Amino acid sequence: MDVRETIKSQIIGALKNADFPISSPDELLAAFPLGADTTCQAGDLKVTAGDAGKLLKADDFPFKTAEDVGETIVSRAGL
Repeated sequence: MDVRETIKSQIIGALKNADFPISSPDELLAAFPLGADTTCQAGDLKVTAGDAGKLLKADDFPFKTAEDVGETIVSRAGL
């Protein structure tokens, strides 16, 4: 699995218990198990939920699924 798919699958896994839709950045951070400190890692690349949240825009919300969150974050990160 490449870096993009690894990070995306970790994001999806971290949000497995989240209640969707998620309507705001604050709701999204609260949905991660360790909030902004939740970390995804692939090789030397580490990304926290707080860092990833900075890539999102207001019009990205609401998110309907964890898959949507993961895809949006990895796309914006250029992975």
